[in-house]
Formats: sequence, structure tokens, C-alpha cells
Amino acid sequence: MVNFRKARERMVETQIAARGIHDERVLDAMQKVPRHLFVDEALRDQAYSDHPLPIAENQTISQPYIVGLMTESLELEGTEKVLEIGTGSGYQSAVLAELADRVFSIERHPDLAYHANSILRKLGYKNVIIRVGDGSLGGRTTLPSMVLS
Repeated sequence: MVNFRKARERMVETQIAARGIHDERVLDAMQKVPRHLFVDEALRDQAYSDHPLPIAENQTISQPYIVGLMTESLELEGTEKVLEIGTGSGYQSAVLAELADRVFSIERHPDLAYHANSILRKLGYKNVIIRVGDGSLGGRTTLPSMVLS
């Protein structure tokens, strides 16, 4: 049985902080967000490993270090509204929600959007709004557009 809290602590220490991510808010957010809940149950024992993992729709959840690097590069102070293109599993959305006032995320795969939204709501994130649509089309979308709440 994996101790996810310890695995998360080890991930932040050895994969994130040790590789140059120093923003304490980013480290705290990554320590708080339970990455294992955003991956398939069969892969949960690998949730805190240093590599991406497959999710539905032939997509992946990004490597933890990359999530940390991208998040730190935003230099968020807590008052921002962030646009995320490609919700995927919702993990990056949760990390961003810890650091920004509001997160708007768009996902072209409805099943991914609904699943991510469900996890985010169960975890209590109320500052993430997911929209189903194609982010590559800007304001023009050919997919059904709906906001999940």
C-alpha cells in the first residue's frame, strides 16, 4: 500500500525543489494537491513518479517537474485570472487554483472535462471553471461549448 502523503513529500523534495523550483507557494501547492486522484486507479502507485502518465482520450498527465516549472514561470501572486488550454486530468488546474484567484480551463474532450471537473469539485475547488471547447480555435469553436460548474 502506497503512502501517498509521503510519496508526495518525496516528489516535491527530490523532483521539484532539488531541480531548482524555489517558489515556496508552488512547492506548497504541489505538496497539497493529491496527484494520485487525477490518474487512473491502476496507475496510482506511479502517481508521484518523475514521468508523465496516460489518461483517457490518448492524453497524458504531465510529469510533476514540468508542472512545477510551468507554474513557477507564471510568477503568480494570488490575484490573477489564469487561462489554461487543455484541462486534461485537472491536476494542473488544481495546482493553479492554489495560487491564483480564478482558473479558466478549456478542454476539447468532454469526458476529460467532466472527469476533471468532478475531481476538482470533490476536492473543494470553487475557483476553477472548465469549458468544453477547442482552445486552438480561439473564440470560434466547432465543438459544443458548455461551462461546467
